[in-house]
Amino acid sequence: MKTSPRARAYASLAGLGVAALVLTGCGGGPGAPETSAANTDESAAKGKSEVTIYGTIADTEAELLEESWADWSKENDIKIKYESSKEFETQIAVRAQGGNAPDLAIFPQPGLLGDLATRGFLKPASEGVKEQVTSGWSEDWAKYGTVDGTLYGAPLMASVKGLVWYSPAEFKEKGYEVPTTWPGLLDLTEQIEKDKGEAPWCAGFGSGDATGWPGTDWVEDLVLRQAGPEVYDQWVDNEVKFTDPQIKSALDEVGKILKNPKYVNAGYGDIASINATAFGDVADVLVSGDCSLHHQASFFSGFITDAGGTVGPDADIWGFVTPSMDGEGNSVTGGGEIVGAFSDDPSVVKVQEYLASADWANSRVKLGGVLSANKGLDPANASDPLLQEAVKILQDPATTFRFDASDLMPGSVGAGSFWKGMIDWINGSDTDTVLKAIEAGWPSS
Repeated sequence: MKTSPRARAYASLAGLGVAALVLTGCGGGPGAPETSAANTDESAAKGKSEVTIYGTIADTEAELLEESWADWSKENDIKIKYESSKEFETQIAVRAQGGNAPDLAIFPQPGLLGDLATRGFLKPASEGVKEQVTSGWSEDWAKYGTVDGTLYGAPLMASVKGLVWYSPAEFKEKGYEVPTTWPGLLDLTEQIEKDKGEAPWCAGFGSGDATGWPGTDWVEDLVLRQAGPEVYDQWVDNEVKFTDPQIKSALDEVGKILKNPKYVNAGYGDIASINATAFGDVADVLVSGDCSLHHQASFFSGFITDAGGTVGPDADIWGFVTPSMDGEGNSVTGGGEIVGAFSDDPSVVKVQEYLASADWANSRVKLGGVLSANKGLDPANASDPLLQEAVKILQDPATTFRFDASDLMPGSVGAGSFWKGMIDWINGSDTDTVLKAIEAGWPSS
């Protein structure tokens, strides 16, 4: 593992600090408190009383996150202090470089975790964390937290992406059928626009410093469905460039919906309003009926509930997986979070181990709105029918599953030029210009 000069400097300063403390202890002096090696060892073994966690999870979801570990925290006498930020993707590196890193961070992008691990800021996983990951997670999930053969992060939650949300009542009233092919979805879009006389689709790319990420989900769905899993994997590794005709074709397919002024942006305005619309706010117009179709991950069910809607095949809102090009197979993209540690304090290690466990997964999933790919998760704990269906998709051996591509790419691309490229594309830049700019963000070495 490479260690940056800055990280080595921190290590040297830390060593000097320890030496100074030792000399002070040896010097004693009048009135100096008595210390013993036994007391020091006991304190170190116990760990600190408060562990800090930093992430992107906010609002209601953050409250549920804190509730999920509340009992464990009390039983183990470790206070867990969670901090959320919409600027996580940029601020976590700033804080790490400035020596102000949290104890643990919840990374929504494995690529970003990898960036910080290779720069020497993250601690390799403890034996306990390794055991939890080996027993509770698939090899693919373990791979997302592994950098250069070393496990740094433990998986947390999961989501199935590429769902199309709709109103079962509207479909029944109008006689619409759930499409089984991508061309069929385009035909349905055209039919709804003709029937309503207004845009069927609503979309929101707004997410603070992370604005643009919902657009990358669209592109990833189409790359997987058009070009297939092998090309998708090569694209993640930059063996297939963003400028490749197969990636251009995928973006152009997305443009048949998102760049068509007749199809977007229901409830908000024109195409340009997509970037200004917060991704979670779209639930409001979906529940109200102003919007007929929306593309978002399984976690969106929580936003629908917050907007006053119910989720189910016979409820207010339901969803189907974005269909394949020809109706064959079941390919889905998904996402999740990886928990990395900036400290190897015993209390920090203990919290990281717990978050990687089936006990925590079941505790959080019971509270609603999310799911987990942990093998020890009881599907019955999923809070609504949509999440139960998502669990089945994750556990179905016939499903072709791929982790969100932008989350696997280096942070300069996945959380940088790709997001910005989608913003520029919605704002009017042409496909070729956007793809060249995204590719230019790829690290040279």
